[in-house]
Amino acid sequence: MAFIRIKNLKLRAVIGINDWERENKQDVIINIKLEFDASTAAKSDDIADTVDYKAIKLNVIELVEKSNYNLLEKLVNEIVCVCLADTRVERATVRVDKPHALRFADSVSIEITGDAGR
Repeated sequence: MAFIRIKNLKLRAVIGINDWERENKQDVIINIKLEFDASTAAKSDDIADTVDYKAIKLNVIELVEKSNYNLLEKLVNEIVCVCLADTRVERATVRVDKPHALRFADSVSIEITGDAGR
């Protein structure tokens, strides 16, 4: 099993339940871990045989920038679904941090792991 990590993808989203959160996009920081079988790509050295992490990143950006969710749980779950849409991804773990969500805390985060068989 191999892992691809996309670290600290900084985007803006409408996320939250308060009126001010519904009116203004907020910063979110996204970390993604993709598990996949890299054996074919390691032998072939062919991009077609591996996970296209750039395509996944672009799909995540599109989702997040258009999102309008109340809960981080929903946003994180939707990102997991985007990751698992690539059939080579066997498991995806996504953490989304919402900086400044709580006074005196750097951020609040939710992490969800999803499997291709779910």
